Parts: sequence; structure tokens; C-alpha cells
Amino acid sequence: MTSSRIRGRPRRATAHIWVWVTHALLGAVVGTGGLVLPVMTVGAQDPVPVAAVVTAASAPTAATGPATSAASAAQQGGTSTADLVLPLVALVAAVGLAGYGYLRRTRRARTRTTPGTVSAAPPTPTPADSERQARAALVLADDCVRTSREELSFVQARFTDTGTEPFVHALRAAETELAAAYAIWRRYEEGMPQDPVARRQALVGVVGRCAEAGRRLDAEAPALDRLRDLAGAGLRPALEIAETRFRDLTAETVTAQDTLAALHDRYAHSAAEPVTGWLEQAKDRLVFATSRLNEARQAADMDEADKMDRTDSADSAGGAGESDGADGTAEAAGRLRAGEAAVAQAAVLVGAVERLAVELREAADLVPAALTGAEAKLAEARQGRTRTPLTIGEQHARLAHAVGVLAAVREELTSGPYDPLDALRRITRAVERLEVGGSGVLDAAAWLTARSSVAGAEDFVTVHRAAVGPQARSQLAAAVRALATADAARADTVSREARETAERDVRAHGNASADMDADSAPSYGGPRTRGRLVA
Repeated sequence: MTSSRIRGRPRRATAHIWVWVTHALLGAVVGTGGLVLPVMTVGAQDPVPVAAVVTAASAPTAATGPATSAASAAQQGGTSTADLVLPLVALVAAVGLAGYGYLRRTRRARTRTTPGTVSAAPPTPTPADSERQARAALVLADDCVRTSREELSFVQARFTDTGTEPFVHALRAAETELAAAYAIWRRYEEGMPQDPVARRQALVGVVGRCAEAGRRLDAEAPALDRLRDLAGAGLRPALEIAETRFRDLTAETVTAQDTLAALHDRYAHSAAEPVTGWLEQAKDRLVFATSRLNEARQAADMDEADKMDRTDSADSAGGAGESDGADGTAEAAGRLRAGEAAVAQAAVLVGAVERLAVELREAADLVPAALTGAEAKLAEARQGRTRTPLTIGEQHARLAHAVGVLAAVREELTSGPYDPLDALRRITRAVERLEVGGSGVLDAAAWLTARSSVAGAEDFVTVHRAAVGPQARSQLAAAVRALATADAARADTVSREARETAERDVRAHGNASADMDADSAPSYGGPRTRGRLVA
């Protein structure tokens, strides 16, 4: 393990390069010297003294004298091949050692796990990388908020408001941070600010706000687990609440089927189109919830029946039985969370049908009064009482358009089934273009249509969030902000755009259901804690 002193000191890559360069040069010098030395001594006249001593044993005999004399003459006349072998070996060895050292240092630098030379400033991410990071942060934070809201509803059904107040406060704080992140992102998408540095800082702000939203939820997740105590005595009460909601929702689904049939009979097809197929999706989620809640109930019953056996096993096996019991309880808690999530989403789908039926009735009652209010505004426009000066041609064109819209709505009222919300939307938009201001009844009509559009988009994103991307979520957040500031026309327009974008995402990814593909589901918490019960 590298010591702290070594880790804190940057490595000197240049020094290593000079080391192996020096080794290579030294080897080359030694090898060259070995080659040159024999050549330099070829012409020397003085023999080596030891070579001049000839013993009697080495004197040439009569038989070998001529051959030996010839060999000696050859050695004295030039450099032998043996004189060149040693220098060549030294040169090759030096070059080989230098190359081996270079390759070793290169490989170690590439596979190093400890930091080498640290740059004073980290590399700046590209705008595309920063945008991808911001989009991912928005989606994750939005999912955390929605999941936390779902589980918190089950917690509030069991405990008092005082006991759940910290978790509600953390959720509201996370929603505020997320709304601020969406506002920054929305301005960024619209080209504000224009300065590159400021735009990069805006993306940093988006990521920071999302991180703060997750931190708020992460901080309260352990306390919520202690309050619910799904690993202990709290599992059975939580199961009873989920099962009660499931039974109530099953009955509400049957009622919603009758409501939806009545909508098709009374209004035009477009009136009920926003919730077409939603009851079938609700039934799918109820089937999923049935399976998961039954598994959780069986695990809880088995855990209680085998508690004594696990205790005995723990005494004989040193605690192994207790560990097995903890694993079984955790599995039951995960199944419970999956069932709760499915019930919550089914409730959104069934509730959307009932809510739309109420909104259509309110719109149908409001249409005659809205027509009367629109006629009054037409009269004001004909008198030139507009807030913004218009040319004569523009004024006549807008008046003609408004007259045509009102005439078409009256014809629909007498010709058969129609879409009351769409009728109110067309009336309010036609009058808005006249620039003559609003009235009480027309403002109420605009508010009703905007509220219906925002709620429909919100429900769609909630139950299909596994496939919905950041653009639709950002548009929905903008619609919510517009509705909060009483800008009904903008809220209606942007929420409808959000719904269309979300539907495209779902078509591209399939009819994905949020948290419906696992044996468990995310829990209350941020990115760090939301998956603690996921199998």
C-alpha cells in the first residue's frame, strides 16, 4: 500500500525518462569502446610480456610446428572474431535493458491506480456532457419526489400528522428544489442566458438543485424506516392498510367503468379520449398488487409461525436462524412496497376517470354562460375598446374568427354529443385574441380547462414515468408554474404539449409502467436511499 507521503507527492515523469536515456547512452558508450579497442591495438609493435614466454611444453614439435606457426602469425597479423563477441554482447544487453525499462515504466503509467501527476485544474466538461448530466439529474430527482409522495400517503394513513410532519416537510423542500431546477432548465432551453460561461453555470445550478432535493429526502429516509418498522412489528399494520386500499380500489374500478361508459354515451369521443384505456391499465396494476401483497402476507405469516424454530436454530447455529428470519422479513417488506406502488398508480388511473367526469359536467354547465360572456366581449371589440391597438384589418379578422367559433359551438350544443372542455377552450382562446380583457365567467372557463389539462398531464407522467423523459417533465413543471401564477392560457397550452411529448416517449419505449418490473419498488428517499428495499 502506498504511503501517504508518497501519494501526496506527484511523480516525476521527466526524471524517469532521463534515467532510461542515461542507461541507453552508457550502454552504447561501453559497446563502442569494446569495438574500437581491438582495432586500436592492431598495429602495436610491443607484444604483451606474458605472451612472449614460451615454455618447453608449448614448443612446436616436428609434426605440428608448421601449423602452429601459421596460426600464431595469423593472430598477430589482425583482430580475431572472438575479440568482437564480448563488446557486441555488452551493447545488445545495454540496449535491451534500456528498452525493457522504458516498456515497464510505460505499462505501469497506463495501469496506475494511484494518482500520478495531478493537473491543477480538472478538465472542463463539454456543453453536451453537461446537458446530459442535467437531464439525468432532473429525471432522477423527479422520480425520487414522486416515489416518496406515493409511500408517504401510506404512512399518513397509519400515523398522525405530527408523526409524519418531518417527512412531509422534507418532501415539500425537495419539491421546491426540484421546481427551481426545472425553472433554470426551462430558461436554459429557451436560450437564456446567452453567455457560454453563464449557461454552464446554469447547468451546474440544475444539478446542484437536484442533488439538494435528493439530500433532503435521503436525510429523512432512516427515520421513516424506523417509524414504519417494516422489518418488525410494523409489517402487519402496513399490510392491512395496503390491503384495505386494494379492496376499496377494486370496488372503485367497477364504478369507474360505469362512469366511463356514461361519458362515451353523453359526450363526444374526444371528451373521454384522455382516459381511454386507463381502466385496463388500472386492472393490470391491481393484478400485480394482488400478487405482491399475497407474497408479502405469506412471508409475514411464515415468519411469525417459524419464529420459534428460527430462535432454536440461532441457539444451535450461532445466530444463523436469526439472519434467515431477517432476510425473510426484508423480502416481505420489499413485496409490500411493490404492492403499495401498484395500488397507488391504480388509484391515479381510476381517479383520473372520475375527475374527468366531474370536470366535463362542470364545463357543460358553464358553456352557455361562457357564450353569453363572449358575446359581450365581441360587442366591446366592435366598439374598439381593446387593450392593444389593432389595425382595422387585424381587428376585423379576429372578430370574424371569434364569431365563427361561437357559431360552431352553438351548433354543437344543438346537434348532438360534444366535448364541453374543448368548447370552453375554443371560446376563451377566441375571446383572448380580441385583446378586450377577461370577465368572471370566461376566467372561470379558462381556469377549468387549464386545471383539467395540467391534472391529466400530471397523472400520465406519474404512471408512465419509467418511459417519460426530461422534456415532458420540464414542460409539465412549467405548466404547473403558470397555473400557480393564474396564467391559465399558458398553463393549458404547455400542459397539453407536455402530455403530447410524454405520449411520444411512451410510444417510443413501449407502454412502460413505473416500478412494475421488479419484486420490489423504490421507497421514500433520494438517490442514495430510495432503492434500499429493491430486490
